[in-house]
Amino acid sequence: AYIQAQIANQNPDELQNINVEEHLGQTIPVDLQFTNEQGENILLQRYFNQSKPVILVLAYYECPMLCTLVLNGLTQSVYKLNMLLGEDYQIVTVSIDPTETKELAAAKKQSHLKMLNQPENPHGWVFLTGTEGNINKLTESVGFKYYYVEERDEYAHPAVVMLLSETGKITRYLYGIEYKTNDLKLGLLEAAEGKVGSTLDKLILYCYHYDPNAKGYVIFASNVMKLGGAVTLLLLSAFIGLLWVKDKSRNKIGTK
Repeated sequence: AYIQAQIANQNPDELQNINVEEHLGQTIPVDLQFTNEQGENILLQRYFNQSKPVILVLAYYECPMLCTLVLNGLTQSVYKLNMLLGEDYQIVTVSIDPTETKELAAAKKQSHLKMLNQPENPHGWVFLTGTEGNINKLTESVGFKYYYVEERDEYAHPAVVMLLSETGKITRYLYGIEYKTNDLKLGLLEAAEGKVGSTLDKLILYCYHYDPNAKGYVIFASNVMKLGGAVTLLLLSAFIGLLWVKDKSRNKIGTK
């Protein structure tokens, strides 16, 4: 926010370089190579096609403010989420700064796993670094527009996380520095296309839909009514069936 304000004061035209162009339904290039915290060169596809959705975070590890707020906000939401990190979903953070190292990535990872009280879960949330070319291909694929402020040696960028299906298809963007746990859960269920979550979770997702104006999930009244009608019909059918069984039992007793 501070960086954006500085740019706005100096050159308002540069603000066009800080934006998100939503590419919902498109698939990111999972064949891109990055480096993990151990220094291994890996392809993004390692974290996909695992029958679970992925939260993608674009940040950089030496960011003085906004990235920290985004990552902390996500961590706080994940901490309260009743889904298992690494089993029900995966988080992938990629640095947008091509000069950052695996040591910086490892330190950031350790910090957030400690906040989650999950230091023994190193594979659930990965922190990657990469070349400028591959970073650009990834950010362009999700419509993430950012700007390098040379005089401050910092990046101005939007505050957003992306939810992707197991194949890398972009299903939802969540904005801000705080993420409602309910929104995150519904977004993950939506991205998972019914492959994770309980039956109750799937029914809850049926009753909610994403409202771009509200920037979150809201109750979908018509679906609630449909579900309520179906439940009422089911209960009524069960009640009539119970009465029929009781009546049949009485008739048998009477004939004896």
